[in-house]
Amino acid sequence: MSPAADHPVDVAALVTVMRETGPLVHCLTNSVVRQITADVLLAAGAAPAMVDHPEEAGDFAAIASGVLINVGNPTAEQVEGMHAAIAAARAAGTPWVLDPVAVGGLVLRTGLATDWLEAGPAAIRANASETIALAGTGAGGRGVDSTEDVLAAEPAARDLSARSGAVVAVTGPRDLVVSRRVVTQRPGDPTTDADTTDAATVTRATWIESGHPLLQKVIGTGCALGALTAAYLGAARSAGIADHDAVVAAHAHAGAAGTVAGRTAAGPGSFAVAWLDALYTLTPEEIADLVTVTGA
Repeated sequence: MSPAADHPVDVAALVTVMRETGPLVHCLTNSVVRQITADVLLAAGAAPAMVDHPEEAGDFAAIASGVLINVGNPTAEQVEGMHAAIAAARAAGTPWVLDPVAVGGLVLRTGLATDWLEAGPAAIRANASETIALAGTGAGGRGVDSTEDVLAAEPAARDLSARSGAVVAVTGPRDLVVSRRVVTQRPGDPTTDADTTDAATVTRATWIESGHPLLQKVIGTGCALGALTAAYLGAARSAGIADHDAVVAAHAHAGAAGTVAGRTAAGPGSFAVAWLDALYTLTPEEIADLVTVTGA
């Protein structure tokens, strides 16, 4: 059996859909990155909201387009709010993104993120060490920094996607997006070589080449990408577009802006400003032209 070939991701169309939709993203994220997370969402074309209180988080998640759960630097009150937001998002069918910041070395956040794999995240965005640790096959990186390369995390990403049903994005010099999907095979279909009508689950993988090394020198760029992923998921679902494509487009948008920012930045400070400007000014076609998207 050979499942049907993956369709190419139309990055430009996804950017257009996201900007026209202007998705409202409910961010329950760590205190270190709230400013840049909100700035990135606004620059890219989405709308941010930071609502952590347990008595409000559930109500807000139910009306948001997408939800980000970022476990970096959690407080007891925020964790209670995260539980409420996840429950409300699930009930409302709202896509939510799990960002397992620095899991592996810290017991509380590792336990939370592991338990939430059963709660139906639409996507998981992590670096390579976090991906391996969340899959239970590694001890994590050096704080928020990865000590593994993306290729080494591919088996863990595939395992996490199979266990959780989420699209799994591993960020690094090249980004990897992995998802599981059901392919219906019909007799006589030349794309599946099927003898009888049946369904099979296959893995889809996409590599994205873009960005700039200075992205690693500005605090919160990865965390903000988690929020941008939630924005793209919310917009894509409203247009009937696959979650996998939405996650690829989010990484392409952030990476293309990083490429442009790196051309003029003298260092991390000017890079951060240039990155935000590029997130705002790049056209959908320019974003698509600045990235290389390859099926694996």
